Amino acid sequence: MRDAGLNRAIDAAGGIAQLARKIGIAQPSVSNWSRVPAERVIAVEAATGVSRKQLRPDLYTELAVPHDGVDPVDAGRAQEYALLGALLSYAPSNALLSQIARLRDDATPLGHAHAAVAEAASIAVAGEVEREYLDLFVGLARGELLPYASYYLTGFLNERPLSRLREDLAALGIERAQKNFEPEDHAATLCEIMAGLASGHFPAAPGVQRVFFEKHMASWMGRLFADMESAANAKFYQSVGSLGRLFLEIEAEAFRFAN
Repeated sequence: MRDAGLNRAIDAAGGIAQLARKIGIAQPSVSNWSRVPAERVIAVEAATGVSRKQLRPDLYTELAVPHDGVDPVDAGRAQEYALLGALLSYAPSNALLSQIARLRDDATPLGHAHAAVAEAASIAVAGEVEREYLDLFVGLARGELLPYASYYLTGFLNERPLSRLREDLAALGIERAQKNFEPEDHAATLCEIMAGLASGHFPAAPGVQRVFFEKHMASWMGRLFADMESAANAKFYQSVGSLGRLFLEIEAEAFRFAN
């Protein structure tokens, strides 16, 4: 028997098959759930707009309180990374577009970028954004952009940047989710890992965030977001590229000042 949170997610997605497709897993896996697995909560929240507190109240009893006493600034950073990770993982649902459309400008450069994404989301049609996502990142043989560290750093997939990343993830005790067959150096995965480190969901020693960012993201991901801004197939994702590029610049500067 499915719990209330899972039923809300299925309804928001438009059915079991649609939910499975949005989060990139097989339909029978979702059919067998009685509740949303802990490792799928963030993906389901992003795909459906149903909050993690509703999906798994046993795990998320109070969203306003940073996880394990995390500083509010880090909690905000985690949310930023989680949003970018979600948008790089799959095309946003109508529910997520509606959430993004409520982002507000706070008179900072990042706030202006939020406002631009919100405006783009407010006029976007989910079906058109899905086609845009497929053209950008999937394609018939390959998309216009290949959002992998190995490709941006070496020109090829599954190269040394991926093996170095896997070594570091093993040291941190972070494992790839079952049935996720994307190489771990996908930009979405790296954003999700940074979200987990910033939020405290992935416990790590002080300084790990900076080392991880500088080693696995700083040297290439800004170029990916810049390419997204100018991509021929990008409309909604132009604003996502601008947001991502600016946020990474802010992160890099903050880490430099943390010396």
